[in-house]
Amino acid sequence: MTRARTNANVSPAVGRNMVINGAMNVAQRSASVTGLGAASGYFTCDRWQIETGASAGRFTMTQTADGPNGISANCLKLDCTTADTSIAAGEHLLLNQRFEGQNLQRIGKGVAGAKQITVSFYVKASAGFTFGLELFDRDNTRQITKLFDTTTDWVRHEITYPADVDDGSSPFDDDNAVSMDMYFWLHAGTTFTGGTLNTASWANNTNANRAVGIDSFYSSTDNNFFITGVQMEVGPVATEFEQEDVGVTLAKCQRYFQARNPVSGGTDEAVGAGLWYSDAAILANFSFQKEMRAFPTMSVSGADWGYAYDVGNARATNDTSVFTDITARSARFFIGTFAANGTAGRGTYIQLKNGEYIYADAEL
Repeated sequence: MTRARTNANVSPAVGRNMVINGAMNVAQRSASVTGLGAASGYFTCDRWQIETGASAGRFTMTQTADGPNGISANCLKLDCTTADTSIAAGEHLLLNQRFEGQNLQRIGKGVAGAKQITVSFYVKASAGFTFGLELFDRDNTRQITKLFDTTTDWVRHEITYPADVDDGSSPFDDDNAVSMDMYFWLHAGTTFTGGTLNTASWANNTNANRAVGIDSFYSSTDNNFFITGVQMEVGPVATEFEQEDVGVTLAKCQRYFQARNPVSGGTDEAVGAGLWYSDAAILANFSFQKEMRAFPTMSVSGADWGYAYDVGNARATNDTSVFTDITARSARFFIGTFAANGTAGRGTYIQLKNGEYIYADAEL
């Protein structure tokens, strides 16, 4: 391993890291979730997705107070709780971050003048493993994978990927849709390991060449995997991990996902104001904390997630379908089912119960 270096000619001093929440500081959904492995999704640290398929293996995913000194006080930890040593062909377990095409234009991929990409990260595990780090071009179905090793101590890996000039026909789309995935391959069957690892240059995807040579995270319930300080930047040099104010990181994460009444709890929270449209229905505004990437999917924790008030009386909600007119900036409460009704024409405000939540999800 080499030490991190600063090279102002390669990338700017601020904003060079294209990874969001690489220090694992933000976890709006939960700090820990058990029994994972049956389904893909976002569970703990924001912007970090689990992709899985076909395996009987299970794990706990945690935002953990551990990290290399001076880099981050937090890391993302995976703890194998159910082993799977009989690996079927299509099995896979990946830790993933997805990138909007419009945030990748600095790479210039697929055309003359395309630039190299360097990914750096801090990793450790319960033992020595070999895993894979793949960059996957969603727009043009092209990929490249490099292997890395773990030890029981924090080690920084710096991996440079060649420029993909191609024939000038495979640039990233300039839009807010997913254009590239960064995949950490932790487990895979022969569908993904049966060929020859594509490591030298970008190539049109062949699944069998994506994860050749990796070990299995699911080989034992003793296995743990820890990662933090993840950075992706333009150029051939891994610069020092970019330290970012947690408020800036949170705002970036909220472009994709917003949680009201966060998992840390607290008192009941006021979330909207409006009026009784009728004695059984309320219209009110719900503003997002930040404009989102796209129109989000709205959800609440349960039918009795909150209250609306009528002259001091708390009217409990009794419905989960409570949002209409959803945009990237706001949504409208249209709440039509209550345990007790209010008075048409009166003003009201809406309160979210402690321990309940409202989610707005615009993830890639």
